[in-house]
Order: sequence, then structure tokens, then C-alpha cells
Amino acid sequence: MTKLKIGICGWGNVATGLYEQLICGNELYSEWELVCIGARRDNPRCNPGNTKIVRDIFAVPDEDIDVLVELIGGVETARELILKALNAGKHVVTANKAVIYEHGEELIEVAITNNVKILFESAVCAGTPVVKMLSNDLGANKISKVAGMLNGTTNFILSNMEEGANYENVLQEAQEKGYAEPDPSLDVNGTDAAHKIGILASLAFNSGLPASKFHIEGIEDITSQDFKYAHEFNLTVKHLAVAQLQDHGIELRSHPVMLSKESSLAGLKGVRNGIQINTDLLGEFQVAGSGAGRESTASGLISDLIALSKNQDIDPMRYPDFSKKPSIIDFNELSFKYYVYLEVKDESGVLALISKIFAEHKISFDKVIQKDQLDNGNVPMVIFTDPVIESEMQIALKDLKSNSVIHNSKIIRIEDS
Repeated sequence: MTKLKIGICGWGNVATGLYEQLICGNELYSEWELVCIGARRDNPRCNPGNTKIVRDIFAVPDEDIDVLVELIGGVETARELILKALNAGKHVVTANKAVIYEHGEELIEVAITNNVKILFESAVCAGTPVVKMLSNDLGANKISKVAGMLNGTTNFILSNMEEGANYENVLQEAQEKGYAEPDPSLDVNGTDAAHKIGILASLAFNSGLPASKFHIEGIEDITSQDFKYAHEFNLTVKHLAVAQLQDHGIELRSHPVMLSKESSLAGLKGVRNGIQINTDLLGEFQVAGSGAGRESTASGLISDLIALSKNQDIDPMRYPDFSKKPSIIDFNELSFKYYVYLEVKDESGVLALISKIFAEHKISFDKVIQKDQLDNGNVPMVIFTDPVIESEMQIALKDLKSNSVIHNSKIIRIEDS
């Protein structure tokens, strides 16, 4: 392999994980040279030894390096740094899914212009290999669907909640273990998974990166009680991101779902990510692996560095055709079965009222469960519906919320596969 001179920008959890692997890791890449680390401040948990520290990260592309590894996070500053490196004729490896989602088309075009590469395997699912697989290895296939749990933090939280843990406590544990950032909002509100499914959709369907206006929903309103009701019907709760090719566009969404416990994705626990890919030649298959943590991310980063160190006449990945702009199907046009949770006044006639509201919107019930009275005097009611169009369900929910006997409501969509 070609010897690489590497500069790292960023000195947080992921960067120190990469540093430890480069310094003490596999002899396969022991001949690479870590030239410098761009860090505005020291990391007390990792001593960089004799490695040169550059306090101005924008000076790192000026160093004698072949590749810049961008690990500073964020969007606009990362974009500026990556552009400087690419325009200086340096390859870039990044784990930053937000900057690829927001500016990937621009960055890739600049890389092509300067005859260098920008690689981002670890931007999606950390070290679980999917980016270069969609780009290169599945080139003979027509891909119709990519779906899965793409955020290790949310899967860790939901897996522990399924066992009865409290949301706030398990989120704190995820932060302490380095699975979640100090500000975990992009993980738990679904944005991180949305960025990732957008990138995968572009690779899978050979098109430009999709617009940000598709349905994104987080796990903040999921409770341990939802798992108990789901369990009664052999279901569990996961956060799923889906990109599916339809005749009239691309179905794109990122939100919690209920899955059958018999499904392959439902069995993935902890920080594991799982991705289901539907193809014409290979059929349906799944890739699974760790989706959070510095070791997992280091694995993806190093796979990109290895790709760069191989024969430079062979492209490490095929970039999408950005001239093809995807048409995103309106989420309100999609049809789902629903889990509907209601807290209602404990009085006669409430079920008849709810049935009437749903009937007006042509929503039929598959199952109805009424539980014992809560401490506040309300009665929880759980409804599993037959398939219904999203727009009709939203109108029905508004009608329910406008009624004084309905004190709380929530829906979780049920995924068929």
C-alpha cells in the first residue's frame, strides 16, 4: 500500500479513538505517518506524545500531508476546512454526516475538479460498512429500498427502555459511555438518522442529495409503557429510517415505528445499527454492526484511509449523478397501520365517541385495549388500526384533541417489514 501522510482535525472522542488505532493498532497501516493534529485545545484524556499539534485547524491543509481527516463536527466551519484541503490537492476523510448531507454535492464536485477524493464511510453507521458497498459492490444491482436503524444512540436508548429503563437515565448512560454527544438533540430528534438515510438514498438511487423537507420525528415521546403495550402483540419499538423507490418518486422518512419481534431488525440491541437493502439480483439482505463509539467510527475512518492507500488508478467509490434530482413523495400520502395511545376521562360513552370520530375518517380498528385507571383518574386506551392514509390520521387526531374527554394522545406507525 502507498504510504500516507495524515493530518487529523479535531481532538475529541472520535479523534482520540483514531489516534490510538494509528499509533498502537494493526501493522497493516503501521507505515502511515501521522504528521499533525489540528486541535484548538488539549484533550486531558489522551496524550498525543510527540505528534505535532496545530492550534489553527485551517493551517493543517498547509502541512505536508496527503489526507486530512475532518473530525471537528458541525457544518459551515467543517465545509470551509474541507474545501481548503480539497483545493490544496489533499484527500479528505470525514465522519461528518451533516456536512455531507448539506454540502456533499459541492464538496464532491470540488474534489473531482482537483483530482482528489473525499470519502465518508464512517458518516453513516460508524464502522458498519454500507457507503462503499452501495457505491461500488452493489453496482450491478437495482436497489429498490434501504431501511434500518441508523443511529446507535437511539437504538441504545430504546433497547434499554424495552427492559424497563427510564429515558432520562439511559440517555445519561449513553453520554457517559461516549455513545451520545453532550447535546444529544440531533440523535434523539431523528435528524442524525435523516441525514444518513438521505446520503444512502443518493448512493442507492444514483441521484442528488434529497431536500431536507421529508418527515423527521424523534424518540422523545416514547415511554416504557409503549413497549409494554407493543409486547402484548409481539411488537417492539425502534427508530427506523427508510428510503424506498416508488413509481412516482422516493419515499423518504425517519421516525419511530413498531416492528414485529420476528423481524431481523427488531432483534438488534444496544448501539448496533441494522440496514436492510432490497435488490433485484441479490434479493433482500441485511448488514449489521456497531453504530456508535469511537472504536467503531475509527474502523470506518481507517477503511477509507486503506482505500486511499491502494492503487490510485482505482476509484475507491463511485459518486452519484447529482444532475438527477429526486422527487420526494409527500409523507401525508403514505399509508400505515397505527398504534394510537389515548388518555381519556373515566366516563361512559367515551369509546363510542372515539369510534364515531374515527369512523368519520374511515379509520377502522384492528384491536382496542382499555387499561386500569391511572393515578390522575384518566383511563389509558390503546387502539391498533387497519391501514389508513397519514393525512386522514392527522385530521382524526386533531378532532380527538379538540374534545374535552381526550387528555392525551400519541401515535406510532407500524412497519410491515
